[in-house]
Amino acid sequence: MTPFADESGFYGEYGGAYIPEILHGTIANLRDAYHRYIDDAEFQAEYHRLLRDYVGRPSPLYRAERLSEHYHCNIYLKREDLNHTGAHKINNAIGSALLARRMGKKRIIAETGAGQHGVATATVCALMGMECVVYMGATDVARQQPNVERMRMLGATVVPVSSGNATLKDATNEAIRDWCCHPSDTFYIIGSTVGPHPYPEMVGRFQSVISEEIRSQLQSMTGRELPDAVIACVGGGSNATGAFFHFIEHEQVRLIAAEAAGMGTDTDKSAATIHLGRKGIIHGSRTIVMQTPEGQITEPYSISAGLDYPGIGPLQAHLASTGRSEVIAVTDNEALSAGFRLTQMEGIIPAIESSHALAVLDKVAFDRDATVVVNVSGRGDKDMATYLEYMNKSGQRI
Repeated sequence: MTPFADESGFYGEYGGAYIPEILHGTIANLRDAYHRYIDDAEFQAEYHRLLRDYVGRPSPLYRAERLSEHYHCNIYLKREDLNHTGAHKINNAIGSALLARRMGKKRIIAETGAGQHGVATATVCALMGMECVVYMGATDVARQQPNVERMRMLGATVVPVSSGNATLKDATNEAIRDWCCHPSDTFYIIGSTVGPHPYPEMVGRFQSVISEEIRSQLQSMTGRELPDAVIACVGGGSNATGAFFHFIEHEQVRLIAAEAAGMGTDTDKSAATIHLGRKGIIHGSRTIVMQTPEGQITEPYSISAGLDYPGIGPLQAHLASTGRSEVIAVTDNEALSAGFRLTQMEGIIPAIESSHALAVLDKVAFDRDATVVVNVSGRGDKDMATYLEYMNKSGQRI
């Protein structure tokens, strides 16, 4: 069991590069550049300097005292919400932009759901003086308006996508169409561990700083590097891959992925891909996909824009299929309730995506002396309207 793909870009039976012929050369060039620079000392020095001085890493590992008391175990929160731009997405955006610059690319495109990847990409493009175009589903433009305005203020062109369900899948489709039309000067910064090889591994490597820090921070705080469990939400899989990366080979560490059940896995309003999907191809890789018996991709649903995706990254598909990870389906209401609990017990407002991971604590019992790390992948500023609507409907205490 390894976090790295084989030479063909597969994790077991998942992965590969299923792409239009026009992109074959572009992907080959990207793969060569990735392998050339990922372990280059100068590249890594610049990457980690920016993570330290610009992003503010390492992000804290915080022992949540009241939450630990409530759940009768030792709960640590990896505070990716405290990164510059408010989420883990900046880790990959910086690494990918540095790679794009070394490849001589001047124009950056990205897709975004919750808007955090779009904001991170727009931020890095402003930092490095690059043109930035972000594709975002029209549904998500409406429900994530603060992030849309942030992207525009940073100088990015935000392109609303109205096809399909007007969410993340459709934004990704449009970004790929753009890439096919501009392969020579454009670099596509994919926000998650999805897409054709080398993207799943490349994005995972840039996000692996999360689990690298968890190990060293736990060692300093508790005298042990390995927790008993790591919990992360999973849509495409970037924050989960980052949080799991350096623990995958240590089978004594439970890896628990929380996916978005929406209104329930027994309804047609769900984005629980691993629970409901089957093998297929989406956006350039072979993975688990929500689809009809005829192979048509079905429209996912989640209250969380960042988890509203009908596929899953190939590494996460492999971990789940082999039993290395445990996958818990979390409904909208369960996630929102968990988000309120963290807010009112620890004074931390999480992104709704992260609230799905927190909801696992209500579904899985841990031993009293267990050390459990929950990756808080983003902050909840962008979701305040949704939280307030839920509060008004459910009578949550302010």
